[in-house]
Amino acid sequence: MSTVVVSGALANRPDNGGGASVRMTWVSALRRLGFDVWFFEQIDRSLLGAEPGEGGAPEESRPARYFRSVTERHGLAERRVLLDERGASVFGPDRQALEGVAAEAALLVNLSGHLTVPWLFERFARKAYVDLDPGFTQFWHAEGVQGARLAGHDGYFTVGLNIGQPGCPIPVDGIAWSPLPPPVVLDEWPVEEGDLDAFTTVASWRGSYGGVDHRGRHYGSKAHEFRKFIELPQRLPIPVQIALDIHPADEGDRVALREHGWELVDPGEVAAEPESYRRYLAGSGAELSVAQGIYVETASGWISDRTVRYLASGRPVLVQDTGFSDHYPVGRGLLAFRTVEEAVTGAESIAGAYDAHRLWARYLAEEFFDSDRVVGRLLEELEAAR
Repeated sequence: MSTVVVSGALANRPDNGGGASVRMTWVSALRRLGFDVWFFEQIDRSLLGAEPGEGGAPEESRPARYFRSVTERHGLAERRVLLDERGASVFGPDRQALEGVAAEAALLVNLSGHLTVPWLFERFARKAYVDLDPGFTQFWHAEGVQGARLAGHDGYFTVGLNIGQPGCPIPVDGIAWSPLPPPVVLDEWPVEEGDLDAFTTVASWRGSYGGVDHRGRHYGSKAHEFRKFIELPQRLPIPVQIALDIHPADEGDRVALREHGWELVDPGEVAAEPESYRRYLAGSGAELSVAQGIYVETASGWISDRTVRYLASGRPVLVQDTGFSDHYPVGRGLLAFRTVEEAVTGAESIAGAYDAHRLWARYLAEEFFDSDRVVGRLLEELEAAR
């Protein structure tokens, strides 16, 4: 059985059930295709300062505990390592053992270019970069920002399906980006029964990175897009709820959201773990969400991994168009909007034919986002490029 290593952020993003779900999806998807899968994570040791009363041991810090908990529940107790920025193990196998895993591995799937430790990265014979943040990644690379981490890979894949196409201003800088939708393991997201009692989503008010400036233009954050649609719940007969990560400094925005009818809940309470995140999505009536400004303004073709999981659960989605409507049929199960009026019309359509939209939602997940197809396509393209 061939070995594949997945590298991504768990400890770096503790209590983020959605982010953890994305990383573990790649583990599950590759296992389904017959691989022996390891998970490597790299973290700056300064982020592992343990909480008071825990003895100060990095391996007992909240980020490290989250890493251990998620990986153990996904069957990785013997196939995981948490490394610091120098490559020293916080816990997991030592350097010699890791060098052996990397040297024997058929592939490194490097989510957002996460693994950079030179002595380990260079041991892999094949390395695939999977871009989860289209626009950010390419603008950073064009500006020479270290966070892009693109060098040294054998294939480049992005969920920004329009990158490199006319009308999309995201620079490619000579890199041949292959479009790759976010995968979902359908067996892990079965269709759930339910009613259209509320539209929901899980979101961060400003996102992980904020805005980006490139060649005199500013590309905005999700907060800016939410403000454009702040009146939307007042136009709908169905409640709208967000599991929203919003900083106390943005209290004015929090108040404005509530005044306009948005119901806010704490994502730490409803979606901190992959399991609670799945329950929250599957227990919702449908999704309603805006996108990061950078995804909208560049027409990147991005679609959220979260949206794909709503679809798999048989939950219709009503989401801001980023150009993904160029690639997927919209209007049934998956509805796109650019204006408040289009969002109102989409919500009314879902409410008026809810059961039909639910069937279409699952169909679209099976047709376009099934991990067997998506991850299989990545492997086929890498093999063809040899």
